Amino acid sequence: LKNLLSIKKNFPNVDIEILIIDDFSSDGTREILEKKSKELTDFKFIFNLENKGYGGAIKEGFKNSSHEFIGITDADETYPTEKLVEFLDIALVDNIDMVVGSRVGQNVNIPYLRRFPKLILNLLASYLVGKKIPDLNSGLRVMRKSLLKRYTYILPDGFSLTSTITLAAMTNGYRVLYKKIDYAHRKGSSKIRPISDTLNFLILIIRTVLLFRPLKVFVPLFFLLFIPGFVLFLLRVFLGEGYAISSMILLLASLQVLTVGMLADLVDRKFTNK
Repeated sequence: LKNLLSIKKNFPNVDIEILIIDDFSSDGTREILEKKSKELTDFKFIFNLENKGYGGAIKEGFKNSSHEFIGITDADETYPTEKLVEFLDIALVDNIDMVVGSRVGQNVNIPYLRRFPKLILNLLASYLVGKKIPDLNSGLRVMRKSLLKRYTYILPDGFSLTSTITLAAMTNGYRVLYKKIDYAHRKGSSKIRPISDTLNFLILIIRTVLLFRPLKVFVPLFFLLFIPGFVLFLLRVFLGEGYAISSMILLLASLQVLTVGMLADLVDRKFTNK
């Protein structure tokens, strides 16, 4: 709350609204915020009647916001919330659609158990999108409300909302800028499950890219089937053993994958150009 108050002071002549969303917490946070809501009348407090998840809470704030640019941060004091002032200034001056805090600064406290999966997911997302993504799911960012509104239909209620909006923006020509930030040690336990959430993020990346750039997924699958099938076919022919049924199956499967990919790409182009 102190950080949010400082942001308010840094923009004395700008109309800024600060929304605090309590996602049906059960650890005493709700009671504290209810008391604070009577003191901090400049803030807008939203108390969900049920737990909607990380993404659901952000969407609730998005629906209740009234400005074009929206900044988000976590309440666990891990992110340098004061950076939102800088991010908003960059977005306004340079006409950026989304400014994201990349957790690659000198003081980054990410558990080692999560670093390797995070690296793999960032590399995979960067390949599929065709642009470098240093931090796929950072929770500190400033973005246009119109961007969120356009892709509301695919935004999940879980932790993957930030990843989804990042992929959607970067595969559809929006201007996304990353700025280095520190990441403090988290107080309390995280709700992220390293194995299951990593798998969910992996599926999310592939699914989102399939929606906007399907050939990035189908073309590698085509070569994965075509190359061994073609090599096996040539070996059998040169050895005078005729062709193998397995090589034909691989070649036909590769052509089917490529055909489906081309159709998916045509559908995507028609959908995007509407």
